Amino acid sequence: MIPHPRRRTLLLSAAAGSLTMLPCGRALAEAVATPPKLDVPYVPTPQEVVDEMLELGKVGKNDTLFDLGCGDGRIVVTAAKVRGARGTGIDIDPVRIAEATENARKAGVSDRAKFRVGDLFKTDISSATVVTLYLLPTINARLRPQLWKQLKVGTRVVSHAFDMGAEWPAAKTAEVDGRTIYYWTITEANKRQASAAG
Repeated sequence: MIPHPRRRTLLLSAAAGSLTMLPCGRALAEAVATPPKLDVPYVPTPQEVVDEMLELGKVGKNDTLFDLGCGDGRIVVTAAKVRGARGTGIDIDPVRIAEATENARKAGVSDRAKFRVGDLFKTDISSATVVTLYLLPTINARLRPQLWKQLKVGTRVVSHAFDMGAEWPAAKTAEVDGRTIYYWTITEANKRQASAAG
């Protein structure tokens, strides 16, 4: 049964009020009251795909990983817990960030797995040695110039399900349960293209 609009508003208000009592409650309450506009729907990456993404990207203890559109944080948490890397997850949704932060705490990797609310198009990712993505083709295409401009030569980029278009063919791909994973490395040619584009 669909609740009456006024009743639904009261229920949401009550939920927002009760959330302020929880850890990260203020962010959760604000998110319930005014949810952000999402460019990409939240769909978790299956754990077996996460594992293969990190394997394809050769993620290790000396890496700094950024996951753009991190959702519940599982890629960053796995990179920290299993591979000893340091990671940062960026997501525009405060609810997902609160969930990711709690998942890192439960996994005992809060010192190496950090999360913050942010717009991935306005985020400084220049310190990354690995960037992971599960976005959409249109978002990947918009993000590509930023990756070329900000990332150092040799930085690895790994995307679940979607490529970067004909302008940047993947160097490698892998398949997991019918899902494709794409892999690139930032090259001098990419840096020159970024400079030429201004």
